[in-house]
Amino acid sequence: MNQPEILDSDIRALQQWLRAAWRQLGDPSLTTFSRRELRNQMKQCSADLRARLQVVAEQQSGPVQQPIPAYSRPELRILSW
Repeated sequence: MNQPEILDSDIRALQQWLRAAWRQLGDPSLTTFSRRELRNQMKQCSADLRARLQVVAEQQSGPVQQPIPAYSRPELRILSW
């Protein structure tokens, strides 16, 4: 696997984990402590997901190439001695 495939795999795994965590957060049998811990893990997972998405966005944008300027008249100066 190359770098983009690894990032894509990581992103999918993080998204799936977050979906499952949201479902688990709705479970009424969770204790207050368990909910707090789960929310902390969700925050960390969201930050990791955001960082990986940022890396992918930077890779996709690639190096920015300057557009070729349209033809314009050159500035002419008359020099005299």
